[in-house]
Amino acid sequence: MTTTLTLPATPRRIADLPAPPGLPLLGNLLQLKPEDFHNQLEHWAGKLGTPYRLQAGPRLITVWSDTELMQAVLRERPERYRRTREIEDVLSEMGGNGLFSVEGAAWKPQRRLVMQALAATHFRGFFPTLHAITERLYRRLLRAAVAGEVLDMGRELKRYTVDVTCALAFGQDPNTLEQEGDVIQDHLELIFPMIMQRIANPFAYWRVFRLPKDRRLDRGLKVVHAYVREMMGKARQRMRDDPCETPRNLLEAMLAVRDEPDSQISDDDVAANVLTLLLAGEDTTATSLAWTMPYLAADTALQSRLHAQARDIFGTEAVCPTHDDLRHLDLFEALTTEATRLHPIAAINSVEPLQDVVLDGVEIPKGTRMFFINRPALRDSRHFAQAERYDPERWTRDRHEGAGGAQAHNPRAFLQFGAGPRVCPGRHLAGVEIRLVLSMLMRHFEIELACDPAEIKEVLAFALTPSKMPVRLKARMA
Repeated sequence: MTTTLTLPATPRRIADLPAPPGLPLLGNLLQLKPEDFHNQLEHWAGKLGTPYRLQAGPRLITVWSDTELMQAVLRERPERYRRTREIEDVLSEMGGNGLFSVEGAAWKPQRRLVMQALAATHFRGFFPTLHAITERLYRRLLRAAVAGEVLDMGRELKRYTVDVTCALAFGQDPNTLEQEGDVIQDHLELIFPMIMQRIANPFAYWRVFRLPKDRRLDRGLKVVHAYVREMMGKARQRMRDDPCETPRNLLEAMLAVRDEPDSQISDDDVAANVLTLLLAGEDTTATSLAWTMPYLAADTALQSRLHAQARDIFGTEAVCPTHDDLRHLDLFEALTTEATRLHPIAAINSVEPLQDVVLDGVEIPKGTRMFFINRPALRDSRHFAQAERYDPERWTRDRHEGAGGAQAHNPRAFLQFGAGPRVCPGRHLAGVEIRLVLSMLMRHFEIELACDPAEIKEVLAFALTPSKMPVRLKARMA
């Protein structure tokens, strides 16, 4: 059976698409480096247009940049499309085949598991914990500012998001912000880069022999899985000793769903989704915040305006006082939305059709790898006016002229959280964290980069991360 989204009179075949020059047998494999994969795909898109094809050893890949097509594809997951098989295979091997990567019949039970758990975990009730962890980050930053210390802001933010995610998931706060040495975040940060390397590698060498980096990953995974299982055991004991009608945290909610008759959920499924939550909560939100730093540092007038706004809302508090006050912090979340428009955390969406399809007039056989690169549309003036300019207020305006006009603004081109049935369920929590952290930062500090911005490179470690983010803070006196 062939499904059709766009059908011209004579569909093209993949062989008809343009392709970059390559080598016999290897194709373009030697031109593709995992950490710079997105830039190479974007470079070829600029020269060849999209869609185009490339060969990475035995893998045939088609590359696309039309976000409306991507929206259509995402709406038809999981029935007609799935993530490329390498993602599920690699995460399964790591014990992390949770809602993000699971496919087929297992998806719906896991979706139900996560969505019911999130629904049972009320973010308004969780706000005091978020507030306390954000105050802890404030104290850490204040100490660094007084000491004149240069902070690796990416690392500080990851510790913050690990503390938040663990508190939400387990009801236990690891307090990595105030610890040194062997903390859970040190082990988590090994995983995302290795996911990217293994997905991009056409030869699964690690199934035959282990390199030093694979052995480091094994050790990190062992620690993380032991931590997750320990938390599961503690949660079960607590549920037996002190039954509660309302789950006290996300893990208790997941275990309650898992224990329902005919749930189709195992302890391994719960553990995989907890690991998925830890990875996503630790890396993507922290990285989004980190990408905001250079733009804030470059605009002292914007910093002053944000400081005044935060001061008016906070009063005498160190952090945004109440959950209701978050609604006044739209511009603070827009800071990060705009930064990740320019540096999209999800630089590539990779899918494959589960049946033969015709997409944009091209016949795509079942199982063909399709890589959608997101940045070309995000920097296209047809979608965003003055697209190369950092303008966070474009995300706070109530009205925009139509696409192509002087105020072009097309939010559908922004796919940071996905779309369709598999849209990211953690997007609300990410927004709350972003508002809390950036408003606290602007209320109390002036920020400057401690390096030339040109030294900060993009590194594709599954999420698109900055190579470094050294920041110097100066405490404000009022």
